[in-house]
Amino acid sequence: MGPKKDVVAIWQQAAKNQGLKFGVSEHLGASFTWFQSAHGTDTEGPKAGVPYDGANLDYQDLYHAKALPADTDWLTTNPAFQLEWYRSIKELVDNYQPDLLYSDSQMPFGDVGRALITHFYNQDLSKNNGNMEAIYTCKQPSGGLWVQDIERGLLDSISPYPWQTDTSIGDWYYRTGQKYKTATEVIQMLVDIVSKNGNLLINIVQTPEGDLEPDMLTILEGIGAWTAANGEGIYGSRPWKIYGEKPSETTKVVNRERFDENYNFTAKDIRFTANGNTLYAFCLGKPKNDVMIKSLAKSSKLANKAVASVNMVGSNEKLSWKQTSDALVIKKPSNMPAWEVIGFKIEFKK
Repeated sequence: MGPKKDVVAIWQQAAKNQGLKFGVSEHLGASFTWFQSAHGTDTEGPKAGVPYDGANLDYQDLYHAKALPADTDWLTTNPAFQLEWYRSIKELVDNYQPDLLYSDSQMPFGDVGRALITHFYNQDLSKNNGNMEAIYTCKQPSGGLWVQDIERGLLDSISPYPWQTDTSIGDWYYRTGQKYKTATEVIQMLVDIVSKNGNLLINIVQTPEGDLEPDMLTILEGIGAWTAANGEGIYGSRPWKIYGEKPSETTKVVNRERFDENYNFTAKDIRFTANGNTLYAFCLGKPKNDVMIKSLAKSSKLANKAVASVNMVGSNEKLSWKQTSDALVIKKPSNMPAWEVIGFKIEFKK
């Protein structure tokens, strides 16, 4: 309205120009109750009792109508509001056909939400000649109906269904002086999440002008350098029999709800991904000693085939290793890469 531009279309075209998928997030479902303070007044001061703009009928397209006193949950119970949500999000889907649709809530509004998701999936099937490519994600276990989203959190085990963590390198918005995650912290999260059948959706904090600060660029360059060398163990990979190994002294760190993603991983934290007969084992910290992978011991029930070869991902260095009754022991490589998260590519005898 203000800039007289189709902002969604501009972002969509920018994504397509870079060969990217295009996603949209909707917060409309929660806004009906979020915005109810706009119908109130100051309780003290020179304007005490003077209605805010939400009370003005001319502005209700922006602030929504006033809700009933009991309608205070994250998602409204008002059928008229729910129908407004359905029509608005359906228009979004029909006009832009996004590859990903994200609701900042549980699946909204029961059958109303199911009808919208059904429409989203069906229009994608039609667009792609019967091939389902669209992703719907919300903050609710899916049972395979969508992708469960965990904001600023992780799962503590392999999920049979795809899921994602959505988080930010810093705050969700730009402000001076905020602390950013390091490239290593983002990579550690990525590997941990992928080992559990998840994906990482990460927010890159931009300045109000749409720029990236130099320290943000440094973080992204670090992630990019690691991914260029280690991506074969991430892209197209599947979870292995277990997600990994962790030190015995590790405490439970995962809250399945929210805001529990920060965890000090070490070289003793190992995460597995697989691609066919190939297993990838990532040390989430740079090893200071030989690497011991107990899950691949000769005596382990997980290792039903003998190890045939071990290589460090992104390196041509010949490694010294042995498979004992206690562990697969990989001698510390002589030439470590610059990054902290080290990947090993393990092949098994056929």
